[in-house]
Amino acid sequence: MEQGFSGALRGCEEWILNPESWIDGPAPFIATVGLGDKMGLVAEVDEALLPPRALRRGNRYWRINSTETAGYVLVVSDQTPMCHVTGGGNVDLQPVVEAILMSADFASRWETVQQTERGGLTTTILRNRTDPSLSAVVSRAKQPGERLDRVQVLVTATYQTQN
Repeated sequence: MEQGFSGALRGCEEWILNPESWIDGPAPFIATVGLGDKMGLVAEVDEALLPPRALRRGNRYWRINSTETAGYVLVVSDQTPMCHVTGGGNVDLQPVVEAILMSADFASRWETVQQTERGGLTTTILRNRTDPSLSAVVSRAKQPGERLDRVQVLVTATYQTQN
């Protein structure tokens, strides 16, 4: 499960910050993400897994299977510098997500700007250390064992271009 979430985040960063990895087809992008055959391009995904409407242009959908019944979906765009990750299934992802967000590897790439708790959710706003124009919002269950009946983690990252 950790490899899947970490790969989805890595794919998100790679898609936005290094378009050369996908401009000539999916093979270099898949190789960079490092999930091999656990990651595949699919034609469509359920509505609940889509990004906000304003980000639904030129989308491509990557399914990341961590187990037979749990995993992640990475939605990217070839028109808008954004990515959107959702995770769910019958496995509790909250401890996995927290472990990745607290890891030294993740902290070397992202800095926390703000964290809030509301109801049963924790939301963290992050800024990329390599390119501060890339920011992400990560929402997930506050405690283990919650939200098993719906999307358990939601990440939306956008790149702020200068006008």
